Amino acid sequence: MDEHIESQINKLEEKFKDSGQDLSSYLDGLLYQRYLTYWDYIHLDTLLSLQVPRTHFPDEEIFIIYHQITELYFKLILHEQKQIVEDKSNDLGFFQEKVNRINSYFKALISSFSIMIKGMQREQFLRYRMALLPASGFQSAQYRMMEIYATPLYHLVHHTERDTYSEENSIEELFEHIYWKKGATDVRTGDKTLTLKQFEFRYTPRLLRISNQVKNQTLYHKFLQLSKTDQANEGLLEAMRLLDVNANVNWPLMHMGSAYRYLAKDKQEVDATGGTNWKTYLPPSFQNIIFFPNLHSEEERNNWGKQWVDHVFNPDKNKL
Repeated sequence: MDEHIESQINKLEEKFKDSGQDLSSYLDGLLYQRYLTYWDYIHLDTLLSLQVPRTHFPDEEIFIIYHQITELYFKLILHEQKQIVEDKSNDLGFFQEKVNRINSYFKALISSFSIMIKGMQREQFLRYRMALLPASGFQSAQYRMMEIYATPLYHLVHHTERDTYSEENSIEELFEHIYWKKGATDVRTGDKTLTLKQFEFRYTPRLLRISNQVKNQTLYHKFLQLSKTDQANEGLLEAMRLLDVNANVNWPLMHMGSAYRYLAKDKQEVDATGGTNWKTYLPPSFQNIIFFPNLHSEEERNNWGKQWVDHVFNPDKNKL
């Protein structure tokens, strides 16, 4: 017998000796097993069956597919964030590689959002969206998880209340004042929308659990645990700053472009799906959410997202 094959058999015997079955049984199973196909491996038929429009408008399928793709990219981002949070090595190369991967996912998301901005007929959207109420992209739990993994919860408190709280407050108290809750209040009454009530009922326990799990272990904390030399690494600093801008400026900007395309055209403003007050919720400079504030200059923090918002709010001067 070939020595390499014999060595592999011995390793397999070692691997399976504590399983309660001998190697021969596993080899029998391998003989009976079907060849793996691409479509079985990625569950292609199941994947392609998950688009179920609620209306007859063709562009609704585009809407569904794009949001499903977005959620898969969010899952990839969370996959990298969890590895950073769980890593005990404090290795610069490992940390930087993961942040670069996250930025590559955001780059794909941001560059593809033209599908949402220009890829559907406005008339179709304004009709089929009424069959989706009160569902809203606001209800993306994965995006809220990404924020929680990225930065201390204190940084996510609404900017009008941030001076009232600090990292010394409990997770539960900080979470109650998280910025996005104000984005799903009825624009007329100030009450929580059904969109927010549904989201809180389903996801608040899970989001609180994650917030407590990553307390003092977020991406920002992990960065601060690196050596001073590693923290000063220009490649890592650039990647961290870019992540901040991608998540808190560029990505919201894409949604601003989409909202103006479909909800504010020809001076006929339309309420957002789910009743969210998108004009005050989406603009980056209005929220002033910064994951890693110490990595930006005072001037950058003071002007956070303003140039991008000007780009959207002046459509005659800056065409989207």
